[in-house]
Amino acid sequence: MGIFATLAGLVAARRRARVVNVDVPLLNLPPALHGFSIVQISDIHVGTTIRKNYVDKIVRAVNALKPDLIAVTGDMVDGSVRELSVHTAPLGGLRALHGAFFVTGNHEYYSGAGAWNAEFVRLGLRVLLNEHAVIEHQGSSLVIAGVTDFSSDRFNPSQPSDPHVALAGAPPDASVKILLAHQPRSAPAAASAGFDLQLSGHTHGGQFWPWNLFVRFQQPFTAGLHRLNRLWIYVSRGTGYWGIPNRFGAPSEITRLRLVAAEPPRKNGRRCVHLVQATPSTA
Repeated sequence: MGIFATLAGLVAARRRARVVNVDVPLLNLPPALHGFSIVQISDIHVGTTIRKNYVDKIVRAVNALKPDLIAVTGDMVDGSVRELSVHTAPLGGLRALHGAFFVTGNHEYYSGAGAWNAEFVRLGLRVLLNEHAVIEHQGSSLVIAGVTDFSSDRFNPSQPSDPHVALAGAPPDASVKILLAHQPRSAPAAASAGFDLQLSGHTHGGQFWPWNLFVRFQQPFTAGLHRLNRLWIYVSRGTGYWGIPNRFGAPSEITRLRLVAAEPPRKNGRRCVHLVQATPSTA
């Protein structure tokens, strides 16, 4: 049984991440933003065993989905720019209508966050360090904000992770406010800041047994779509893997999220229930 689990975990880790489709229902969503698509990749961990060909397959799969926006939620690398820039180069080929946005994970700080941020900018990604951008889409505005990793102040005290700072100065009438935050632990601050949706990674969904049993003690959410007050949180299981090539019971993913209009409360006071599903795709 142990040999089977090891082999199955190896195969699951090394194959290209599947596409997972998720609808996120938002109240008062303008018709122009209904169906707005975000493709999220996270936690690729380019390094000793994840190299250029692996990254290239991910980029081609993301571009084939023709997203409106791409969110890259940290932990892209395990090593220096000098060692790995040739293997991260395919990320420069990411294409979306409104571009690709990146936030740091804890592994960027282990690997030299300043140099990597400059490299990702050179590749054409918009790096969000406690800041935001305003997207105009068919007459409606959407705010995409990003914070430094939850633990960033241990490495750079001048740049602590802060969702409130990331949203400061954003148009108050923006239809949707989305936060990219590597760790799910940013959710309470994101909720109090007024975000509608947070996209995170970090957990790998546990990646394999028995680590999946312990993630919940560090992070409030392990994988999938969750709700905290009015804030939706989606936690990716990651698009690569960390350490040895092993994924058992927590498959990697490329996540295609669609913003959809939620049904308002009924007049009798009972709320309509909107079923939210995360479904695999063969794309």
